[in-house]
Amino acid sequence: MKRDASQANRFPYRIQVLDRAMAILELLWQQGRELNAQQISAHIGVNKSTVRRLLKALAYHRLLEEDERTGQYRLGMKLFELGSSVVARLDIRARARPYLERLVLETGETAHLCILDRGEVLYLDKHEPMRTMRIPSEVGRRNPAYCTAVGKALLAYLPEEELEELVRRQGLRAYTPRTITTLAELKQELARVRERGYAVDDEEFEEGLKCIGAPVRDYSGRVVASISIAGPAFRLTEEKIPILAQSVMAVARELSEELGYRAAEEAMIFFDEVAS
Repeated sequence: MKRDASQANRFPYRIQVLDRAMAILELLWQQGRELNAQQISAHIGVNKSTVRRLLKALAYHRLLEEDERTGQYRLGMKLFELGSSVVARLDIRARARPYLERLVLETGETAHLCILDRGEVLYLDKHEPMRTMRIPSEVGRRNPAYCTAVGKALLAYLPEEELEELVRRQGLRAYTPRTITTLAELKQELARVRERGYAVDDEEFEEGLKCIGAPVRDYSGRVVASISIAGPAFRLTEEKIPILAQSVMAVARELSEELGYRAAEEAMIFFDEVAS
C-alpha cells in the first residue's frame, strides 16, 4: 500500500516514521486480517527490519497487538479507545440538544455545550432565544477556559498537577479588568465552583457579558463536557445568577443521567450493599 508521491509532496511537514506507522495501521484496517512483518513489508514497500521496529513500537503503545505464537499483528484496543472518544463527542452533541433547547426556554438566554480540548474550551453546540441581542460565540470556536464559565466548570475537576501545567503552558492573560490572572486566585475560584456546583464568568472574558456553567458527567462520573447560559450583564444580575444557576445545574444533571451517570451511582450503591 505505497502512498502516492505527488499527494505526499503536497504536505510539507511529513515525518517519515509517522508516514510508515500510518501506512501499517491503514493496511491492517483495509485488509481486515492479521499480517506478519514480511507481509506488511511487501505491502508498504519498507524493508523488513524497519517494519519490525515499527511494529514493536506500535504494539508497545497498544496501537497494535501481537500474536506471539504466530508473529502476526492486528489493530490494538488503543485505537478503539481513541475512536470511541471521538464518537462520544459527536454523540453527546446530539443527546444534549433537547436539554439546551429547554434551557433556552427556561432562562431566555443563549445556551452552549462545550468540551475541554488541548486546554481550551471548544464549543460543540449553541442555541439562542428569539432576542435581538446576539452572543458572540460560534460552534467550533475556541476560547480560554480560565475566564469562561463553561471552562471553569471543566477546569474545576482536573487533577491539580494538570491544571498547573496548563497554566504554566498557556498563561493567564487579562481580557478584562475582572479576569483572574494568578494561579492562586484561579485555584480559589475553582474550589468555589466545586463547592456550589456551578461556575460564573463575571465579565471576565468580555465586558458586559456574563455566563453560568455547570459540569456534565458520563457513566463513570468523569466530567466530559459543560453547559452554560450567557447573557448581558444587565440581565444576569447578582440577584438572578443563583436562581438561573439552579436551572443550569438541573439540566446538566439530567444530561449526565442521560449519559448514564446516575446508573453508575446506583450500581456502586448496589455493590456496596452486596459487599456489606
